[in-house]
Amino acid sequence: MDDQGIEDAAILLMSLGEEEAAEVFKHLAPKEVQRLGETIAKLKTIPRERVDGVLDKFNALAGEQSMLVTDTDEYVKSVLRKALGEDKANLLIDRILQGADVTGIESLKWMDAGSVGELLRNEHPQIVAAILVHLDFDQAGSVLKTFPERQRNEVMVRIATLDGIQPSALKDLNEVMSKVLAGGDRLKKASLGGVKTAAEMINLMGSSVETAVLDYIREVDNDLAQKIMDNMFTFDDLEKIDDKGIQSLLKEVQSESLVIALKGATPEMREKVFKNMSTRAAETLREDLEARGPVRVSEVEAEQKEMLKIVRRLADEGQIVLGGGGEDEFL
Repeated sequence: MDDQGIEDAAILLMSLGEEEAAEVFKHLAPKEVQRLGETIAKLKTIPRERVDGVLDKFNALAGEQSMLVTDTDEYVKSVLRKALGEDKANLLIDRILQGADVTGIESLKWMDAGSVGELLRNEHPQIVAAILVHLDFDQAGSVLKTFPERQRNEVMVRIATLDGIQPSALKDLNEVMSKVLAGGDRLKKASLGGVKTAAEMINLMGSSVETAVLDYIREVDNDLAQKIMDNMFTFDDLEKIDDKGIQSLLKEVQSESLVIALKGATPEMREKVFKNMSTRAAETLREDLEARGPVRVSEVEAEQKEMLKIVRRLADEGQIVLGGGGEDEFL
């Protein structure tokens, strides 16, 4: 369907009202639902004549349709049995109607590729191949990308050599998938783990452990290590917080802890703190920093990590905005 057709369909659904439109959506494929949903969201104002034109077009098309048979499946079965006899007809009926009931497999089309990959990861390559051929090419390709190379290659060989699927095998396959998906809780992955989660954990490990972990990840997957580093928020990144945020932070930090934390801070970070304090408080802090002798690195890191915990709490409460270095605008 072209863009004009999608817009016409969206306008028609909007004209029907919520209840009727919902019934229509139940009969559409995932991609159709997505495209129509996106189009409806973009249509803010529609000229009256455009709406009238769509409704007139729909009425004309609907008037041309006629239902000759109420149940086409039963009609096919009845005709073939009368024409060919029970045995021969049954052989053909299964082949003709084999795609009529694949509800379990069809459910996979509504899932993200990662979830489908997890469901199929431990299945035999032949079974995986038989399932993937029912999905859209782009979704099937995305699922295959989630597999290890060897499994992906084995499945592709079977897809390439697949010569149809016996109706009985398809029925069994569909029943298995229906049972797997019956729980519903496996349809959507919990949003746990990932690059940001790893970055948050590494942030609080201390520099020596942090370096060792990142070095190991870099050896395994350099791109992954870079993504983690892009999402890490360190003590020096506090410079990116606006003045109001720094002021909120300073209200939560004890002066002794602040002195120790700033012993390991950059000159720019120190100045950021000084300018967000009263003149007298800033002078006192400068004097304390100069008077304080050498401090163990572990003590400095400990106080800095405690400050980062406060920063994250204030960020969760909306008092501070953390500027991220990754793809997202905020952490």
